[in-house]
Amino acid sequence: MRINLNQDSDSAMTGPGEIYAKEISGAGNAFALAIYQHSKLPLRVFEAARMATAMINGCMICMNWQSKRDVHQMGITKGVIENGEAPNKDFYSNLLSENYAHLSKKELLAVKFAKAMGEDPKGLSNDEKFWVEVKDVFSDAEITDLTYCIAGWMGMGRVAHVLGLDQNCEI
Repeated sequence: MRINLNQDSDSAMTGPGEIYAKEISGAGNAFALAIYQHSKLPLRVFEAARMATAMINGCMICMNWQSKRDVHQMGITKGVIENGEAPNKDFYSNLLSENYAHLSKKELLAVKFAKAMGEDPKGLSNDEKFWVEVKDVFSDAEITDLTYCIAGWMGMGRVAHVLGLDQNCEI
């Protein structure tokens, strides 16, 4: 871990923000919760984009996370986990291997969108051909939902990885 974290709390979710930057981390945590509570994306699309983002960030917690299985740890019992079929173990294994043959067109576009947003946001904003493809499959509401979800995962996943919070934690 890159910073000292004296954990006096019983909660496994307590992080350095609660100790060193309470107001800032509170806003970040509220954003993270909102993603899981209010996203309207199909769960498989959500998870495909989330895993692509986790791999870019290098966050071990995020790569081991499965929303349907693990989101209860955040105190969430409803939300995106109710949005369709839950991915199985092979879904996650294939994503971690960058094997996308099992994905639907919408799931694959979510992965491509997440990768472009995480690695080449300037290119993404200017790629008219890709935007035509995205707009053919996603509604404007879904594009907005997906973009905010990815932004949340990018931010919080990078905090976890850069500070080394993901090195000693297991789901």
